[in-house]
Amino acid sequence: QKPAESPPKEQLSVKKLRVVLFALCSSTDAAAEHFRNPPRRIRRWLRRFQSLLRRDPSPSSEGKYLSLEAEEKLAEWVLTQREQQLPVNEETLFQKATKIGRSLDGGFKISYEWAVRFMLRHHLSTHSRRAVSHPLPKEIQGNAWNFVEFVQRQIHAQELPLSMIAAVDEISLFLDAEVLGSDDRKENALQTVGNGEPWCDLVLTVLADGAVLPTLVISRGHRLHPPPQTPSSILLESTERGCADEEIMELWASRVWRRHTELRPGSKGMLVLDSHRTHLSDEVLAVLSSASTLPAVIPAGCSSRIQPLHVCIERAVKSFLQQRWKEQSKEFPDFSCDSSALLRPLLRWLGEALEIIARSPDLVQKSFQAVGVLPGAAPRNNGDVQEELIAALEEQLKLGKNRRASPESTEFPENSDPEPDPEILHRLFEGESETESFYGFEEADLELAEG
Repeated sequence: QKPAESPPKEQLSVKKLRVVLFALCSSTDAAAEHFRNPPRRIRRWLRRFQSLLRRDPSPSSEGKYLSLEAEEKLAEWVLTQREQQLPVNEETLFQKATKIGRSLDGGFKISYEWAVRFMLRHHLSTHSRRAVSHPLPKEIQGNAWNFVEFVQRQIHAQELPLSMIAAVDEISLFLDAEVLGSDDRKENALQTVGNGEPWCDLVLTVLADGAVLPTLVISRGHRLHPPPQTPSSILLESTERGCADEEIMELWASRVWRRHTELRPGSKGMLVLDSHRTHLSDEVLAVLSSASTLPAVIPAGCSSRIQPLHVCIERAVKSFLQQRWKEQSKEFPDFSCDSSALLRPLLRWLGEALEIIARSPDLVQKSFQAVGVLPGAAPRNNGDVQEELIAALEEQLKLGKNRRASPESTEFPENSDPEPDPEILHRLFEGESETESFYGFEEADLELAEG
């Protein structure tokens, strides 16, 4: 079904709305490159549309639109797609909306205006700096509340030390070989979303006491020894054939978490991790159980609100790596096929970012508090807290000027510099566990609420 092409006079043109939709689905920088428009102009268009939406929240075009219930189902799909690192763009959004809207008599009207309104109404922009305070779709909001209550109850009942409460998540990096071989576009070759196998995966781990555990880097394509002067904060694993999702977690469990728990014999722990298309493997569950560590799997679609790493650390790491790439990629020699050579500067940049984050334990602790997983720690103004944490970390990483914006213009502040490129599309994990099998935890204490 072709989108409607006749917006009212007070609206942005269809062409401008399409650019804005692209920016909401991915990033301002990506939209600027794709449509050859300055980022500042795109942000101005979006602020103009936001102003219109505040004056008139109802669709202004004629025709049938999705009900609120149907829109919430679509919003849940967007959040889940992003968690699974699957594309959310104009094509996939319209396809899914059409599928959901088939139940309406006579169909419904698809337009770019409707799509932009939908993304803004449900706070689905990847630019949001206050995501932890935004409501989730009704169907999954209850799951999020039940999860937070369960985690808080377990931490309190089991008297878990902050040094044994961890959040883990994965960032996948992709190299576009065609762009990499182009001198004038090389700076855009490194992406955090892509088709096929990633170039490498980064598995980040932080603790509720503010500590940062070593980051596991898994490189595909060549077997490599860690380059000289690889930072101690990085563990490199390279494979020729690549790793399945469960194998990545198995490597992480053996090389990172097991080593951490061996230094704290007898301590129980908890691991907060996101849902994914594949389940936690038996091998990973065995490692966690032997270390008396309970996996707390975030319900699907809820990661942007209750994953501590999503508060500010992941987006800052991705933006930092992409900024370093853009600054230095033109100096790279012509080895577009030698991805192993490109790994050396990446490890160096990652080490820089991890060192800065490790020097800010308060920032890590407040990330756990902002999502409310620690007993009695959820601040009422957690949106303000997230915005402040993002600004503080971006300043430390020198990711551009940061100005505090009003709540209405948080996502695209007036007169701001271009936002970093924080696509929230991650390799995540989905799993169920036989909770009674985890050593040190009573079955009655581990009864998960159904949501």
